[in-house]
Amino acid sequence: MVHSSKNIAVLGAGQIGTVIAGMLAEQGHKVTLADASEAQLALSADPTFATKVVDAGDLNAVRGFLIDQDIVVSACPYFLNQGIARIAVETGTHYFDLTEDVATTTYIKEIAAGADVMLAPQCGLAPGFICVLGADMAARFDTVKTIKMRVGALPLYPTNALRYNVTWSIDGLINEYCNPCEIVFDGKSTSVPALEGVESVMIDGVAYEAFNTSGGLGTLTETLAGKVRDMSYKTLRYPGHAEIMKLLLQGLGLADDRDTMRRILNRAAPFTRRDVVVIFVTGIGERNGRVEEDSIVLRYDGRPELGAIQLTTAAGCVAMVELFLSGKLPAKGFVRQEDASLSDFLSTRAGGRLAREARSSETSDFAIQFAIKKAA
Repeated sequence: MVHSSKNIAVLGAGQIGTVIAGMLAEQGHKVTLADASEAQLALSADPTFATKVVDAGDLNAVRGFLIDQDIVVSACPYFLNQGIARIAVETGTHYFDLTEDVATTTYIKEIAAGADVMLAPQCGLAPGFICVLGADMAARFDTVKTIKMRVGALPLYPTNALRYNVTWSIDGLINEYCNPCEIVFDGKSTSVPALEGVESVMIDGVAYEAFNTSGGLGTLTETLAGKVRDMSYKTLRYPGHAEIMKLLLQGLGLADDRDTMRRILNRAAPFTRRDVVVIFVTGIGERNGRVEEDSIVLRYDGRPELGAIQLTTAAGCVAMVELFLSGKLPAKGFVRQEDASLSDFLSTRAGGRLAREARSSETSDFAIQFAIKKAA
């Protein structure tokens, strides 16, 4: 569907924000990519969108920037998003972000209650696309027993002791490794510690470990309350990673010294576009009087010009922008990721790209395969 051109601001010219700006500009919108760093903007420069120096931590500067924007997408670190969202409400600017931070989402939900604009936090991959997949999986059963969601953004060629490269926000990574994690156990929402619950997972012949991290379920625990017995989200890494991170964050106390932890990760786990994103969703429940299991397995491989985490996170966010502009999401107030149906999500240009570019041995999932055929 072709939408009328909108003025769209993208705050944060990092690895994800730049790709979001490019995708939105390709769809005909007037996009301005903003960042506090002139040097970062120079690296991100693209003829399809404008750039502007704006410090997202300076709310007066953000207010001046957003006053004539229809939509703002925050690709900034999570701790800046509460202020940006508040200014978006003041300036009448519809708001999207990539946050995994539970407290930030709670705050945005509160201010959205009386807002005349739409606020959609937690866009991207996890939370984001994974929540759409999880809700779709739950809807496939008459009675849902278990929903498990596992997502990994990993280097294709792990070469360091961590067996990991930072492919998105370092602050967001540390945050999800430190904060309590929501799950549903025996029908009740509860919290469990991050970096615990380690399990071995084999997907397409590759061994991973999965462990609790914060924020990946988004608002699904609330949305599926009373409808699922057990539901969990865990991050996939190569075996041994969780133990090293527990040593650093808990054993050496770096959870309370995040500046030092940030420097360690910058030095030991540099950014790479040679990455892979693995998505695994499995559900168990009753269907037509019989207990059945269903699964979705998707894999994305990074390329030199576009990393897998860049593609999946940016496309997950842009798909939500498209759905909003096409009237398939609420026009104002708080929007959950699972407010988008999987079929609608995959029918967008960005969502269709996620369907087309998925590589997996799991070819029996009807919704994904239908979208691939439709987009071909």
